[in-house]
Amino acid sequence: MKKLIGLIVLMAAVLTACSPYNLVTSTTYNDANLRAYTTFRIVTPNEGKLPPGMEMVTYYNIAAAIREQMVERGFTEDPNSPLLINIGLTIKKELATAPLLPPTPPAAPLPPAPPIPPMHHGPVPPPANVWGPPYNGMSPWFMYPRNNYWPVDYANAQVVTGIYREGVLTMDMVNIDSKTPLFSASVGTILDNGDSQFRNLKGIAEAVQTLFSKFPVPMLAQYRK
Repeated sequence: MKKLIGLIVLMAAVLTACSPYNLVTSTTYNDANLRAYTTFRIVTPNEGKLPPGMEMVTYYNIAAAIREQMVERGFTEDPNSPLLINIGLTIKKELATAPLLPPTPPAAPLPPAPPIPPMHHGPVPPPANVWGPPYNGMSPWFMYPRNNYWPVDYANAQVVTGIYREGVLTMDMVNIDSKTPLFSASVGTILDNGDSQFRNLKGIAEAVQTLFSKFPVPMLAQYRK
């Protein structure tokens, strides 16, 4: 019997190791009591921008999977809820840089126009949706600009190991009324083998299930398997 139990445990460990989804990080902030919230709402494209490469159908699949997890924990979706769920995706993104010289003006009649002196431009900050310093050519892109509620600015943002891989999905929960981060979790990866093609509905649902694996509010009894 002991050998059988040991074999089952070993097989489970092997299956877990082979899973295409791994929980990168899962953290509760500001001693937040997520049980105190009864409603939620998910960021919509009209509140920001989809990550580059993500199509609307993929957004709807991710939102539907998040919605299911929240409902199974007793939350009710409400467009006026203070609990906003933001969605981020780590992508390959070259940050824009400013030119060192302004554009060359058109030719002028005599006398010739004086030469334009060189001008130094500092680096252009990343788009508002990109949060955190680029690392290995990757940057997290959030639908709702994370800078609107995250207390750490871009220059001092901490690199979290594992987030800066293509296809890592991040979910933030924030009290949007007070701009207070409550919870954040990341799972990798929702892309197929690095070919920038998003996984299907079943795969995204499994990834989001992993995303909620350490969420501090458990499922209601009727949804537990």
